[in-house]
Amino acid sequence: MHECRAFVAALAVALVATVAQAGSAGPAAHSFSAEGLAKVSDFVRNEVAAGKIPGAILLLQQHGKPVYYENFGVRDVATELSMSADTIFRLYSMSKPITSVIAMMLVEEGKLALTDPVSKYIPAFADMKVGVEKRGDEGKATMTLEPLKRQVTIEDLMRHTAGLPYGYYGGGVVNKTYADAGLFDNDPDNAEFTARLAALPLAEQPGTQWDYGHSTDVLGRVIEVISGKPLFQVEKERLLGPLGMNETAFYVADRAKWPLIAEPMPKDRRISPVAEVRDPRKPLRWESGGGGMVGTVGDYARFSQMLLNGGSYGGKRYLKPETIALMASDHSGPETGVVRDKNYYPGPNSGFGLGFAVRISVPPNTAWPLGEYRWDGVGGTFFFIDPADDLFGIFMVQTPSQRGRIQQELKTLIYQAMGR
Repeated sequence: MHECRAFVAALAVALVATVAQAGSAGPAAHSFSAEGLAKVSDFVRNEVAAGKIPGAILLLQQHGKPVYYENFGVRDVATELSMSADTIFRLYSMSKPITSVIAMMLVEEGKLALTDPVSKYIPAFADMKVGVEKRGDEGKATMTLEPLKRQVTIEDLMRHTAGLPYGYYGGGVVNKTYADAGLFDNDPDNAEFTARLAALPLAEQPGTQWDYGHSTDVLGRVIEVISGKPLFQVEKERLLGPLGMNETAFYVADRAKWPLIAEPMPKDRRISPVAEVRDPRKPLRWESGGGGMVGTVGDYARFSQMLLNGGSYGGKRYLKPETIALMASDHSGPETGVVRDKNYYPGPNSGFGLGFAVRISVPPNTAWPLGEYRWDGVGGTFFFIDPADDLFGIFMVQTPSQRGRIQQELKTLIYQAMGR
C-alpha cells in the first residue's frame, strides 16, 4: 500500500507542470464515483482470486492527476513477488503507438509523407506482388501472383491496409506462406526482416482491406532508413528519453531487474498457434516496432498523458495538436473503400486511425464517448485515451487467453463508474 501511494504521489508531482496543458473537457467531463471504482477493484481482485491472472495494475488518470491506482496480486505465481509499480510487462502491440508517434514526428519535419510509397525507403517493396488464392475443380487451393494496382504507402502501414499479415491466423495459402517463411530464423535485424517480408506476396491489394500484421514493423525500418540509426536509438533520443520512459526498451538488459518481469499463469503462455510469450531477458537484433517493447505502467502513463495533452508533456512539445487529432481520426471509413477482415479487432463501433483504434459510434446500451482512441497487446495490456473526459486508462497484465474478455468487462465497469 505504501508503494502504491508513493507511486501515485510521484506521478502526480511529475504531472504538475503539465496539468495546465491537459485536454480541457469542460463541464461535459464525467467524474468517478467511489462506489463504481469499488466495483472495478472487486472485478480485478476476483480475477486474481479465481486463478485466471497472477496479478495486474490499473491506473486511471483524469485532468492530469491519478484518480485511481491499484496493484493486484503477484507479478509471477512462481516467485509470489507482489505486483508493484516497477513491474515490467511485455507490451506487444502497445509498441505500435510509440512507433507511430515517431513516424509522425518525421512527417511534421517533412522527412516523411503519408502518401510516400514505402519503396522510396525500401526499394524491394516496388516489386512486390499480391497473392490471390484460387481453387481448382478438385477444391485444392493454389496461389497466383498479380501485380500491384498501386504502391504500398506509409499511410497503409499506419492503418494496416498494406496487405502484410502476421500469417498465423485467418487461414489461406497466403497466410501459410508467411507462417512457413522463416521470418524470424537466425535473429534478423530490422533490415533483414523487412527484406524477407518484401520477398513474400501481399495478402491484398494495398489500401483495400484492414489486415493486421507486420505493417508497423516495416514502419520501424522506414524510420531507421530516414534516421540512419537503429529504431531503439531513435526512440530513445526523440521520445523515450525526453519523456522519462526509462524502463521502456526491446528487452530487459539489467539482470537486477529480471525479477520485476511479470509472467502469465503457467498454462497461459501461448499468444498464437505457433508461439508463446517471449523471454524479455534475451536480446534480439530484431527491434519490432509493432510488438517488441517492454515497459512499466509509469512509463506508459507519461506517453498517454502526452497524447491526451495534444502532443506535449512537461513543457516539451513532441507533436502538434493537429497531428494528434489526425492520428486519432478514422482513416478506414466507408469513404476510403477499406474492407474490414473477419478479424477486425477494433470492433463494429470503431474505425482505425494512424496507430490507434478510434471509437466512431456508441456501443449498444452504453454512453461511451466518441473519439476515444486506444490499443492493446496480445499479452493482455491495454490503454485508452478519452479526450471527452480528459482521461486515460492503462491496464497492465500478462494473460494472452483472458485479455479480450477482461478488457471488455473492465472497460464497461470503468465507464459505469463514470455514469456512462
